[in-house]
Amino acid sequence: MADSLPELPPRAFAKADPSPDAAFYAEPRFVTHIDDGAIAAVTGLYRDLFPAGGTVLDLMSSWVSHLPEEVSYAEVIGHGMNAAELAANPRLSRWFVQDLNRDPALPLDDASVDAAAICVSIQYLQQPVAVLREVARVLRPGGVVAISFSNRCFPTKAVAVWQALDGPEQCRLVALYLDRAGFTATNARELAPPGHWGGDPLWAVVGRKGENGAG
Repeated sequence: MADSLPELPPRAFAKADPSPDAAFYAEPRFVTHIDDGAIAAVTGLYRDLFPAGGTVLDLMSSWVSHLPEEVSYAEVIGHGMNAAELAANPRLSRWFVQDLNRDPALPLDDASVDAAAICVSIQYLQQPVAVLREVARVLRPGGVVAISFSNRCFPTKAVAVWQALDGPEQCRLVALYLDRAGFTATNARELAPPGHWGGDPLWAVVGRKGENGAG
């Protein structure tokens, strides 16, 4: 990690609770982590970016994926930390449980998915560049990854650098992750501004893999 992000402090990816993540996520949480307005914004983002009939990878997922109900995909592959949550998600064609902080290598073939999503979870990754390099590997040329986040988190499990930043700064951090992972184009979007109708704020950073197959 230090080689990928040398400008960050040595303990940028430390957590207040260093115990294994598997124990923290052992019990299912059948709740949503952002409000209805923010969920609608995520769904709108996916509707705009993810191709109908394509293969979607929903990383760090749970019992809901926030994909647009009216859009059909060839396959939705789910990943998460709790089997019961993933099994309850009706949008998933198949799924797998894996601690990406211990092993960032995805069990998927090169250039096998069209789009990837990470919703309100990027703040928990301790090897974000390694994980996003894997996302770039499994995306087809021209494929897209949408990383969305709010101001909510499990504070004992979010990495230190994330908690030291605000929304726009977090956008710049995620864009840095994507750049170091080799994505050729990134852009940040404010989907729900802070204080908007009293609801949850929401930002997204979108990365695209080059048409020539480069990250």
